[in-house]
Amino acid sequence: MADETKENPGEGAAAVEQAAVPVTEQVTEAATEQADKPAEKLNQTVEIKDIGPCKKHLKVTVSRTDIDGRIDEKYKELVGDAQVPGFRPGKAPRKIVVRHFEKEVSEQVKSQVLLASLEQLAEEHDIAPLSPPNINPNSLVIPAKGDFVYEFDVEVRPQFDLPNYKGLKLKKPVYQFSAEDLGREEERILGRFGQLVPKPEGNAQKGEYLICDMTTRQQERVIGQSKEISLQIDDTLAFKDGVAEKFAEQTVGASAGETRTVDITMSDAVADQSLRGQTVQAVLEIKDVKKMRLPELTHEFLHNFGMHTPEQFKEWVRLLLDRRLEYQQRQSAREQVLQHIAASADWDLPEDMLMRQARKTMARKVMEMQEAGLSENEIAARQRMMQRDVLRSTALALKEHFVLQKIAEVEKIEVDDDDIEAEVERIADQNNQSARRVRAQLEKEDLLETLAAQLIERKALDLILESAEYEEVSLGKEGGVAAVEQQAVPGEIKDPTAVPPEAQEEASAEGPATP
Repeated sequence: MADETKENPGEGAAAVEQAAVPVTEQVTEAATEQADKPAEKLNQTVEIKDIGPCKKHLKVTVSRTDIDGRIDEKYKELVGDAQVPGFRPGKAPRKIVVRHFEKEVSEQVKSQVLLASLEQLAEEHDIAPLSPPNINPNSLVIPAKGDFVYEFDVEVRPQFDLPNYKGLKLKKPVYQFSAEDLGREEERILGRFGQLVPKPEGNAQKGEYLICDMTTRQQERVIGQSKEISLQIDDTLAFKDGVAEKFAEQTVGASAGETRTVDITMSDAVADQSLRGQTVQAVLEIKDVKKMRLPELTHEFLHNFGMHTPEQFKEWVRLLLDRRLEYQQRQSAREQVLQHIAASADWDLPEDMLMRQARKTMARKVMEMQEAGLSENEIAARQRMMQRDVLRSTALALKEHFVLQKIAEVEKIEVDDDDIEAEVERIADQNNQSARRVRAQLEKEDLLETLAAQLIERKALDLILESAEYEEVSLGKEGGVAAVEQQAVPGEIKDPTAVPPEAQEEASAEGPATP
């Protein structure tokens, strides 16, 4: 028997073939076989500490007995059929197998124990993580002796009690659209196909355009200059880096040769970060006033909208206005509901969480506006309005999300693939696109999860609104917002939701998180 365990010169070819089998492959095969067996619970202790808003630090200690047991099982499996150069399969002594596979077995056991430990942790402790734990498995080592200990920080959902959310008394804004409203909406839609023509008499009005040179100042300091730019007059004008909230008030009636001064509140996206939230003055030297010449509603032109008669077009415009009113009513109800049930949700949210969630929140708002039939220009303008104070708006949106998600859990509200597919088709219909194209775009931008969350929140809100009592109130006239692809201050636009460079370096150094 002893001869069978010694190197046999006659088995040289077999030894080469055995050595060619990757060591990790042999260990992985053993691990796969072990994974098919029923999992045994680990003997582990968990210490949980609050370390900040929505953050916890966990220290997990796994008993040495569990570690040794799994290591021993691995070697028992390997000794039976391990392919070690110089030995026939399964004939190498255990100490040789241990020496040959020690590193690979240790890594396999570490991965197995870590995965089992995290799964058990999720089952036994109500942590409710918002993101994967910041664990870098490569930095963890199972000691030669003693327990296996690992620690990590994790973001968790805030803990709060829901107040009564059924039978709420809400105000429902109502509005009767006039012929003037319909005409204005028609002009907005047809403006995309129109042509700008001079208005020699000047006296610029809302909806018309100023061709001007713009000089932006902070007190006496010039911080930006632009030549021959075109600005549409509306109640509010959203630049790429700021918002002029009184634009119509400060420019209506202007004519060529005049100068007007407009106040612009800079957003978090401004190139010069020292100007964030500051109000600067833009001096407009009016060169020309132009108005939009709209196309005629000919049979050929109406084919752009899939219609044949002006009457069909006008009816479609009314449906758009009705859908927008429905969106405003829903937004108003949503704000009232959240004011009520979030009043008791007095918690802080960490800034890094807000930064990370800001982009998803904005994407959800954009989808809601698309569903309401708002134009691309309107959506862009409202986005910039929201970006003025992106962290504050994101904090409010996140609290809204947590409240509605908790209601969904209490009420057992869920969405399935059919719900998501129906929503994709609805978005496609409203934007005159194919469902396949919309889905592909959502997948490309990683927004399907956002869409699912939006659907759950919508169902939770619907449940609240169905039980509410309503008092109708007149809807005040909403001011118009126009957007312009122009910066008030030159330079590289900042993304207020971007991860700071130092945080990116830290994340890269830590390695990938374990899901």
